[in-house]
Amino acid sequence: MKSTNNKLTTKEISVLLACLKFRFEENRNRHKGIEWTKVQAKLEADTKKLWSLNAMEITGGEPDVIDFDKKSGEFIFYDCATESPKNRRSICYDKEALEARKENKPKNSAVEMASEIGIELLSEAQYRALQEIGNFDTKTSSWIKTPDEIRKLGGALFCDRRYNQVFVYHNGAESYYSARGFRGLLRI
Repeated sequence: MKSTNNKLTTKEISVLLACLKFRFEENRNRHKGIEWTKVQAKLEADTKKLWSLNAMEITGGEPDVIDFDKKSGEFIFYDCATESPKNRRSICYDKEALEARKENKPKNSAVEMASEIGIELLSEAQYRALQEIGNFDTKTSSWIKTPDEIRKLGGALFCDRRYNQVFVYHNGAESYYSARGFRGLLRI
């Protein structure tokens, strides 16, 4: 996922903007009161953030605008794929957990991938807010930001939706499963 220049071509930008606009129009319930023209103007003004949105897209996140932060003036994009993003699964929680594994190491970790993409892992509150606008992770699960006091003890948190409820669980940070990935957010 790492890129040396983190820049998109004019064509890549055009394709990404068309994709984001289509998703925006198809899912108006996710962003009531937000106008696409304002979102597009912000996107076109920040090509580095466009690169991150494209990385979210190509790893299966299906990013969409979820909120507008009036205080900072930023639009907030979340991964809105129905299930945990496909190309971000089978990973442990962070670099420390990855290095601690002696055998069968996954290729990466959620924290490292998020950093490479330029996004933040969702917190529990943000994950629950996402679940208010749809049913996500009904067959998969997603790592979330883990409080330091839990991580220091070797654990990490993840969430999913089962039985029409959102659940928060714990696991060893070094664990990984084919159905567990992570969701992120990007502020623009």
